[in-house]
Amino acid sequence: MELALADRPYDQPKPLGGESSSSRASAIGAADVIAYLREHPDFLDRHPDALHLLRAPNRSGDGVLDFQHFMLERLRGELQRAQDEHKKLIALSRGNLAGQCRVHKATLALLKATGFEHLLQIVTTDLAVLIDVDAVTLGIESTAARTARMPLPGIRLLRAGVVDHLLGPDRDVLLCTDVKGDPTLFGAAAGLVRSQALVRLSFGRAGPAGLMCIGTRRAGTFHPGLGTELLNFLARAVAITIGQWLERGR
Repeated sequence: MELALADRPYDQPKPLGGESSSSRASAIGAADVIAYLREHPDFLDRHPDALHLLRAPNRSGDGVLDFQHFMLERLRGELQRAQDEHKKLIALSRGNLAGQCRVHKATLALLKATGFEHLLQIVTTDLAVLIDVDAVTLGIESTAARTARMPLPGIRLLRAGVVDHLLGPDRDVLLCTDVKGDPTLFGAAAGLVRSQALVRLSFGRAGPAGLMCIGTRRAGTFHPGLGTELLNFLARAVAITIGQWLERGR
């Protein structure tokens, strides 16, 4: 309030005799505050935090309720809720920006692959570090025996139709809040998985159905209300780069 009164648009009197500036400041009383507020009725609009410095008067008694007190307390509560929502929005925006930066770095790493096996290693090993999760595997539908040796442990052979069975024919992403990791999808890393995101991979009409499996050890990392735009973007980047290397090998 003292800072606000310093903006008061009237000239301060010059010192008289031995009167100091501190004595003049102490002379500011309730009348001065009221006069200032009358001249600046929008003070609380410009300084809403000042409400936290005020204590609402309580004039209830003899069966009479002070509605002014209730209205001020409600306004103070609404202000606090608005501030809390603002903080949550800032935290959410920062989290989204951090996630976007991680996906961009992962995409650049895919583009820098020097060969097909190097690309698969980036997807099944480096990608988990780049996007801050515990496990990333690629599931590929195939008619080959599931005991067939894969070039990397992060490549999983799936039976035909498994991708549609897990996701549904019209869905590209499935988010699971609290699950037990499936060894069919995550192999030896299944024991770590408590939350997972399964994202469809499309290698073109002639390519097999694929699935990018992302798992974390912390339950609740992936949940139905989470946005899936970044996951879809990453899955498309993975599918496109794999498809390009497969074309080169033909």
